[in-house]
Amino acid sequence: MIELDNVNYSYGGAELLRGVSVQLAPGTFHFLTGPSGAGKTTLIRLCYGALRPTAGQVRVFDTDMTRLDRDQMAMIRRRIGVVHQDCQFLDHLPVADNIALPLIVSGRDVAAEAGNLAELMKWVGLGARADALPPELSGGERQRAALARAVIMSPDVILADEPTGNVDWDMSQRLLQLLVELNRMGKTILVASHDLALIRAAKNQVQARVLRISNKTLQLAGADL
Repeated sequence: MIELDNVNYSYGGAELLRGVSVQLAPGTFHFLTGPSGAGKTTLIRLCYGALRPTAGQVRVFDTDMTRLDRDQMAMIRRRIGVVHQDCQFLDHLPVADNIALPLIVSGRDVAAEAGNLAELMKWVGLGARADALPPELSGGERQRAALARAVIMSPDVILADEPTGNVDWDMSQRLLQLLVELNRMGKTILVASHDLALIRAAKNQVQARVLRISNKTLQLAGADL
């Protein structure tokens, strides 16, 4: 579904990633780890076309991302759900409307999707918080809302950048369980995380491949993780 072939990325004259090759096959679950500043967010942004590689090729759904025009890129991105690390919302809109924003942007009939939206909010444990404003949400509720927004369009791939970075262990486990359930539904999952305890816990629930960024390159983490 997503394939990086010998990808380099530099910014401001500094090389951030070098010779990165990886394939995210349909229905697989991957973790991406490495120290802060190693390039995890950069790699995720390369995966959905927010950044373009300095060298090498990024292919998404068998399409070279550099060959897409703006409209084609928008269509591709509808098939990729992204959970951003900073979880930005429109604070003047209720959480239900924030979650529904991808439907509005894509021109879908939100009223016709009301049942699906309500079911999704219940699934992430926010059924009783539909009318709350984002500033009223806890850290865990914001992360669950961000995940719901990322999957509202039923994407084929979900890219999550440190989705448990601002929540406690119990909430981390709950968010992980939601991602595992999505993978069991056939979604391809890539989770960037520096939380090795969470990754170890996940490997007891799902067959996950663990990738590590080290010295600007991507490596397969060994059994010592």
